[in-house]
Amino acid sequence: MSKLQEVFDCPEPVALVTGSGSRRVGRAIAIHLASLGCRIALHANTSVDQAKDLAKQINDKYSKQAIVTQGSLCDEGTPERLVDETVTKLERIDILVNSAAIWQPTPLEKITAGEIREYFEINSIASFLCAKAAGLRMVAQARGGSIINIGDWATVRPYLDHAAYFPSKGAVETMTRSLAVELGHRNPRIRVNCIQPGPVLLGEDATDEFAQKMATSTLAGKVGTPEHVAHATQFLCENDFVTGTCLPVDGGRSIFAPDGIQAGLNSG
Repeated sequence: MSKLQEVFDCPEPVALVTGSGSRRVGRAIAIHLASLGCRIALHANTSVDQAKDLAKQINDKYSKQAIVTQGSLCDEGTPERLVDETVTKLERIDILVNSAAIWQPTPLEKITAGEIREYFEINSIASFLCAKAAGLRMVAQARGGSIINIGDWATVRPYLDHAAYFPSKGAVETMTRSLAVELGHRNPRIRVNCIQPGPVLLGEDATDEFAQKMATSTLAGKVGTPEHVAHATQFLCENDFVTGTCLPVDGGRSIFAPDGIQAGLNSG
């Protein structure tokens, strides 16, 4: 029995991963959890065909049941329905990963109230409602469960043209701590944590020059991968004494400023 199976006292724990249809971080997390013995509930909004293909791959490669749930997280009823479908079809829910998110650069001058609301609806409110729905199901489970929210390292060092996006991700950190208290009070075996990825997935149009720039912006000297985030997810699911924390998976970018200033300068 693997550590994950031991923590949840189940040979096939169930994980719901939002935003796992397209080829982004959520997809890598879903594949990794399947490799550890989990049954998987994938979620997609517009990438349903990709999610169905992934479900087949998981079934074929890992002999694990994988289902596809779908729906826009802008719809207030979607989070509850995704959890209901997961529990109805797979009979339980042990892990929730809130990976679905939206972002795009917008100059400050062009940001509208509607854009800000959309960021909060998907990145913050939907994550909260998914966690609430899954967490209250986990309350009744003897082994509780693990909820993992995906935040962003750059809430501590925000960059230009994302002023509408960052408040919605900053809220995820506070939400994580609050839900850890709320759900842990109801069942001490429920843990809520947050992962803050750094540069782990460059766009397909990224140039070698841009990739090198990203690599040198990290203390680790390289660009990460979605699998780094997936491995952090495994750790937070397996370690039952970690809750309410926000874990940067950013190669040290949140503490490192590649500005050329060297230690040991004469201070006078």
